[in-house]
Amino acid sequence: HVQLVESGGGSVQAGGSLRLSCASSEPAFSRRCMGWFRQAPGKQREGVATIDSDGTTLYADSVKGRFTISRDNAENMVYLQMNSLKPEDTAMYYCARRKLNPYCSGLSPSLFGSWGQGTQVTVS
Repeated sequence: HVQLVESGGGSVQAGGSLRLSCASSEPAFSRRCMGWFRQAPGKQREGVATIDSDGTTLYADSVKGRFTISRDNAENMVYLQMNSLKPEDTAMYYCARRKLNPYCSGLSPSLFGSWGQGTQVTVS
């Protein structure tokens, strides 16, 4: 059973930065597509960014140029650096791993599983 644990959330003012971290217990982590997702109150969960095993990244239009996803395969970690934060970025942020396919091929939450417990990001 793979466990994903997110950390790094908090409250910041608009224009500020946060770095989210996600630790994976999966032995084959280096071969797994990983993603960051978010869910605001009353809204559906949405994809924020994904990163393939080869480092290929994909971003939602709303975060392009502001967020950067990265991974450290030696440490089984995936990160989300968030800069120029806006109030509309306020949400619970989750990391997840791609189901069935080693390649990300999209930001749809339905393609991902093994969800962590989430970390709250609040931008005022």
